[in-house]
Amino acid sequence: MAKVIMIVLDGLKYETARASMGYLNHLVEASKAACYKVKSELPSLSRPLYEVLLTGTPSSVNGITANHIVRLSKQKSLFHLAAEKGLTTAAAAYYWVSELYNRAPFDRIEDREQHDVKLPIQHGKFYFDDGYPDSHLFVDAEILRRQHAPDFLYIHPMGIDDIGHKFSSDSREYRGKALEADMILATFLPLWMSLGYEIIVTSDHGMNKDGQHGGTGEEERDVPLYGIGSMFEPGCYTDQYIPQLTIAPLLCRMMSLPVTEEMIYTKVPGFKFNGEHPGGN
Repeated sequence: MAKVIMIVLDGLKYETARASMGYLNHLVEASKAACYKVKSELPSLSRPLYEVLLTGTPSSVNGITANHIVRLSKQKSLFHLAAEKGLTTAAAAYYWVSELYNRAPFDRIEDREQHDVKLPIQHGKFYFDDGYPDSHLFVDAEILRRQHAPDFLYIHPMGIDDIGHKFSSDSREYRGKALEADMILATFLPLWMSLGYEIIVTSDHGMNKDGQHGGTGEEERDVPLYGIGSMFEPGCYTDQYIPQLTIAPLLCRMMSLPVTEEMIYTKVPGFKFNGEHPGGN
């Protein structure tokens, strides 16, 4: 069973990932990573797409149809499935993730840091300010990794999305924030790779030139997916879209977890276990 780190760079559109993130794309060129283009689900909004990424279900099924819907998910997430199998889960993430899978509504004092093996996210550090520095968030994640050795670690910085709303995706500030995130990844990914982690880097949605998302445009829906580790044949597989709904069942295969009845898996080019779990399950 592989240990997996899932990184969701909120608000990162595909074109900017490919043009501004030199280290991630170096890994592809150096045959150490696979790159894909993902078409996000609709609406291309944050809370609905967190639910898509972590449960593999669309808004029409899960009922998380807008950002203002504050309640626990009614679906089994990757956190639930991992915990039920006896794996350790952790997240350094925006507080909406806690509201979906641990407790809702979020209490800034009680829920800022959570450690409870009975919860789906057993160890969590959650922030509530959209301007919370990505550099701090990755340190939060590394602290969780060192202290609790999670089998599934979810990392979710907000910096790119926050800057995109303030300056639009067609701005030096947005491109600069993506470059900053890439430099942070260049600090942590070599360590995690050397320790044998399987790593997914993706985004929930993109950003348009109005500094918005939620609609159907390519800038809002096209996001990257990088697969790093022994389970992926390196290369650039961007001649066809990967459905965003397939990411959750992909992670289930990576962690040898059962998929839910609602999940639909589409084969991912270059992934070595399209037909079965790594353990043969």
